This record gives sequence, structure tokens and C-alpha cells, in this order.
Amino acid sequence: MPVRTNRETKAIIAKARKLKRARYVLRLYVAGMTPRSAEAIRRVTDFCEKHLTTRYELEIIDIYQKPALTKGEQIVAVPTLVKTLPTPLRRFIGDMHDEEKLLFGMDLVTREK
Repeated sequence: MPVRTNRETKAIIAKARKLKRARYVLRLYVAGMTPRSAEAIRRVTDFCEKHLTTRYELEIIDIYQKPALTKGEQIVAVPTLVKTLPTPLRRFIGDMHDEEKLLFGMDLVTREK
């Protein structure tokens, strides 16, 4: 395991503190109110309430009702969760059943090596 300098350690701690206060802006793209879409909505809202509490905005977009909102988002499959803030932008595809993957992808935890 690489040895970190005091400066690197302080930078990591500062980033973690900033992310703990960061506001998350999320968009969940679904296709109608199918069982798969409903499950993705439930899982994402449960995840946000558990890990982000009041620090998130979640917009649910039905691609059948608002197809224009998918332009420029590069949506190739649904359900897709897009995290626009904090940066970097991230996309999660599927029913959102893997909580660890979401935690890691949203930079809420780091993976142990």
C-alpha cells in the first residue's frame, strides 16, 4: 500500500468533509410505470433518504412522457440514474439494487483494497 504524505491525507479528509455537506442533484430516467421502473424509484428514494437525507434533489423523468428531456443526456437504457452534482457526472444503469455500488459511485464511501 502506498504511503501518503501529510498533505495528501489532509486533502483526502478535506474532500470527505466537503462531500458530507454537498448537495446531490440526481435524475432518474424510467420508462413508464412498469414494475422495474417502480422498483428503481423505490430503491433510489430509499437510498437517498438513508444516505443523503435532506441533501438531495431527485427528479424522476418518464421518457415516454418527456422524451425531449433525454436529449443530450446519452440515455441508452432505463432505468438510469444520473448524478450531475457534485461533480464528476456519473450514470448508473439498472434497478439500483447494489447499494455498495451506488455508495462508491456517488463518492460516499471508498473501496477497500
